[in-house]
Amino acid sequence: MANKLPVGIQVYGLRDLLENTPENFKDVMQKIKDMGYDGVELAGLYGLEPENVKAILDEVGLVPISAHVAFAEMMENLDQILKDYSTIGVKYLVMPYMAEEYRPVNPEGFESFLPLLNEVGKKIHDAGMTFLYHNHDFEFVKLPDGRWGYDAMFEAIPHDHLMSELDTCWCDVATGEATEFVEKYTDRIPVVHLKDYIKKGEVKNMYKLIGIDTEEEEGDTGYFGFRPVGFGQMIWEPVLDASIKANANWVIVEQDEHYEMDPLECARRSREYLKILGW
Repeated sequence: MANKLPVGIQVYGLRDLLENTPENFKDVMQKIKDMGYDGVELAGLYGLEPENVKAILDEVGLVPISAHVAFAEMMENLDQILKDYSTIGVKYLVMPYMAEEYRPVNPEGFESFLPLLNEVGKKIHDAGMTFLYHNHDFEFVKLPDGRWGYDAMFEAIPHDHLMSELDTCWCDVATGEATEFVEKYTDRIPVVHLKDYIKKGEVKNMYKLIGIDTEEEEGDTGYFGFRPVGFGQMIWEPVLDASIKANANWVIVEQDEHYEMDPLECARRSREYLKILGW
């Protein structure tokens, strides 16, 4: 058994360096490569043509692992999305977020959503790519039959049409069982997201941290914030070991917000911590 997997980074965390400045893309990618990252997960094309993105990543030596694409965009323009990301060489297309009306807490909406998810997953599979689902915490609610909503979603859709990109932070926030969920999805979890965090007290307004406009709830007396991998409260050795046992292909660092710290410094700290662990 190999003792490590290649390490990528989610480019969404570097968006402040890239949005509206396509001329920065190559320089940022080179810096990521120099830190020791093996690949990137895209979150848009940042004003570049797919051919340009591919050429830059090829020149720098980063693998285009995957891409986060909003589900609404997939529903509206999937053929073009498949064409663009196939040109780049992306293997996995990822749904990054589930709209509130489709979540397991809303049973009717959830049930109506699953066929749509399956339909998109089939088209992606038929195009030679793999559809992944990236979770937050709201998928981990218990249904009346006792199953997690997350599990029910995957049980309802064929393996080839949907696989997991488990966000270990959000899974840990919701269940405390990130390692167990990685192992549960053995052979169905090609990519594992490594995200660290600190959470204290009662926190009710977490999604504003990922750029989601939500109505402020009263009674928020705690703290929730993202951190570089190894600088929060996650314990990473079991998660990394589980990723290998589950036959994952990649681990990907993701940090949505950086607060007063430079995003590239956060990326460097995450990569250096994983190197300490032998990754």
